[in-house]
Formats: sequence, C-alpha cells, structure tokens
Amino acid sequence: MTTTERRRVAAGRVREAEDAVETLRQGLEGMGLTLPSLRIDPVSCAGNEPAPLVDLGRCNIDTALRLSAFLEKKCGGEAGHDG
Repeated sequence: MTTTERRRVAAGRVREAEDAVETLRQGLEGMGLTLPSLRIDPVSCAGNEPAPLVDLGRCNIDTALRLSAFLEKKCGGEAGHDG
C-alpha cells in the first residue's frame, strides 16, 4: 500500500470516528443527556495508522445516573450483571 493510500485509509478511520461521536451525541441529546467531554481521543489518531478511540469523557453524577437508568430500562434490568 502506498503512503497516499495509507493516508486515505487513516483519514477514513478518523471520519468514521467523528461520525460515531456525532451519532452518539445526537442520541444522547435525544434522551436529554449531554456528555460535555465527548470527543475523539486525539492521541489515538496520531501516527501513520491511527486507531481512533471515542472518549466518552466526564459527566456529573446526575447525568451518570440518568444514563444508567436509561440503560437499565433498555436492558430489562440486566445491564452490568454477569449472571
């Protein structure tokens, strides 16, 4: 693979991560939740072959509890339980 092809692939990975962050942001906003630090981890995008990670960041206790309640409701009370 040429350098240009590698750069194109890398840019595509970063775009996918940006799209994922925006989709997640919109979904959370639809639930009335905001994760102010939601972003792509910049360090994971460094180098010739980035492996972008989504950094969910920090949130206040109320947001964490509301998100947990939503997930618990969606999972039928089985979220976070191994058995």
